This record gives sequence, structure tokens and C-alpha cells, in this order.
Amino acid sequence: MGLPYTVAELAGTEPRRRYDVNQAKIDTLLLMLLRGGAFLCFAGWMWQHYYWEGPCGVLFWQDGSLDLVEELGGDWESFVGTGANDGWVQRVTAWIAWPCLVCAILTLTVRRSARVQMAGLLAGGGLLAVVAYAKYVSSQRELPMLVEHGGQVLSPVLLVLALAFGVRHRATVVTAILAFVMVFAGHGAYALGLWPTPPNFYGMTTVILGSDHGMTKTLLCVVGALDIAVCVGVLIPGVRRVSAVYAAGWGLATAIARPVAGMSISLSYYGADQYLHEAVLRAPHFLIPMFLFFLWQQPNEHESLAPT
Repeated sequence: MGLPYTVAELAGTEPRRRYDVNQAKIDTLLLMLLRGGAFLCFAGWMWQHYYWEGPCGVLFWQDGSLDLVEELGGDWESFVGTGANDGWVQRVTAWIAWPCLVCAILTLTVRRSARVQMAGLLAGGGLLAVVAYAKYVSSQRELPMLVEHGGQVLSPVLLVLALAFGVRHRATVVTAILAFVMVFAGHGAYALGLWPTPPNFYGMTTVILGSDHGMTKTLLCVVGALDIAVCVGVLIPGVRRVSAVYAAGWGLATAIARPVAGMSISLSYYGADQYLHEAVLRAPHFLIPMFLFFLWQQPNEHESLAPT
């Protein structure tokens, strides 16, 4: 009775198995990065809307808002509040915290076969799009403000695509690259002064580095140019991993710059309730580039184990 496999076949089985195990480990890490990015983004916006007033209130400040309120039998004080009590606008924007909380939970529980949960996450992406649009309106409709929120808006969409099609599927990868480019193109346009640079860019740089206005402006121009450079570099195979790892580090640095510059021992809770969530909701800005970095990783040992 002969053996079911030849010696040559048996010799090739172990390398292929090890290659598949390594690939599975990396894919698991990739999915964890996408889960983490979407979870932290929703958690940060949940705190923003629950504890502080969210940005969506600006969408209600329209010329016809008071007319509509009066037609419904209300008055201006009940609409905007009196200072001592919240008005309708504040209550509605605060309610947004609860869908954000639900979506944060969904990012941790959703599985490939959970179609209803996936639909909930896509709806959460729509909610983040509304938040991004509100930020855009409040910035006097500056395009980079809308563009730079692309990473946050697309974070739950990325997770759904990764679960539905796989972390290496073309749709997942293209969406991740789009999210990457939107974040850093928006940041770069502001830092270069193509649109008026937000005052907090100057404030954070000055507080953290102790630089004067001239040096701060020069530094912002340099990092703005690098932001645009990595948007191009991520599309070029030869430098895309370098671009991704730089973007991950810079995305993390710009996220934690908010609490680093704003928190102080003189504040209640050291100011963590005011600034920490600003870093948390920006998690996609560094976790999506990290996702791309590990996605494109091709260790030599994996290549040597790959079947020919």
C-alpha cells in the first residue's frame, strides 16, 4: 500500500501551512486596527455630544428656523435655551451621543454574517458625515474642513467592507487609501495656507514647541508639504510603506497634540474631559495609515515560504 502523498508534496505542506498561519495573523491584526479606529472615533464623538455641545447645532441656525418653530407653537427661548436651561437645539444635539454609543458597541460585536449590525454601522457612517458637514458649515464652508473628516466618516465603512469582502479586497484597500488621502490632503491644505490656517494649529505648535510666530508658520508649511507628499507617495508602490508609516506617526502626533497642548494641572480633571476625546475621535487618522502599512508588509520569511 503506497503513501497518500509523495515526499515532495509532504515537504511543501509545512511551508505553505506556516505561510497561511502568518497571513491569518496579519489579517487579524488588520481587522483589529479597523475595529479600533471605528470604535475610538464613535466613542470620542459620543463624549463630545454627551458632555459638550456637538457641532450639529449650526445646522439649525438657518433663516427659516424661527419661522418653523413659531408655526409649531414654540418660541425662540424654547428653541435656543435661556442659559439656565437647554433649548431644543441643545437637547437634539445631545441625543446624537446615543447613536454614537450604539455604533461604538457595534464596532466590537459585528461579525461577517451580521447584516443588520453592518447596516447600523453604515448608518453610523452617515451620521458622521452629517457631523462633518456641520463642521464644514461652521468653518464658513472651507473645503479642507470637509475633506479632512473623510477618514472618520469612512472608518465604519472600512470595517464593514473588511468584514463583507476581506481586509485585502480591492474595495477595502481603495477605500482605505481614499480615507488616508482625504485626511492628509485636508490637513496639508490648511497647514500650507491654501485656506486660512486654523488658529489652533498655531496655538498647539507654539505651546508644545515654544516657537515664535515666524518659526511656527515655517514648520506648518513644512509639515503641510509633507502631508501632500504622502498623499502622492501612498499611491507609489516603491514608497507607499514609508508614506504610510510616516502618516501613522504624524497622525498620532497631531491627535495627541490636542490634550498635550490643552491639559493642565490647574484644570478640573487636568482638562482630560475637555481635550482627551479630541485625540480619541481622531484615531482613524493614524490607525488607517497603520492598516495600510501592515497590509503592504511583505516580510522576507513570508516570501520564502510562499508556494511557487
